[in-house]
Amino acid sequence: MASKPRVRAPKSASKGEVVEIKTLISHKMESGQRKDSDGNVIPRQIINHFEARFNGEPFFIAEIEPAVSANPYISFYHQPQESGEYEFVWNDDDGSTYSKKSKLTVEG
Repeated sequence: MASKPRVRAPKSASKGEVVEIKTLISHKMESGQRKDSDGNVIPRQIINHFEARFNGEPFFIAEIEPAVSANPYISFYHQPQESGEYEFVWNDDDGSTYSKKSKLTVEG
């Protein structure tokens, strides 16, 4: 249901620098409260969980509710102490999982 997730994260940072990470995933985020043209309830289907990990350790987790708009955009901060790899994971109500990885080099 979702399309390719997008992430904007720095490729490098100084040790201890606070970096901003921005994520966006294209998803219609159907709340389960609307009806189709025949009056039938359109089933809920949302991205319900987001997790950001650095070197396998979660550092940002969001439980997402139906009130979130389509194409959820999430922005947050991280203070890396070492080089490594970010992994961002979105979970959909239908059991689908979407992920994106990004490497970060810490200098100094």
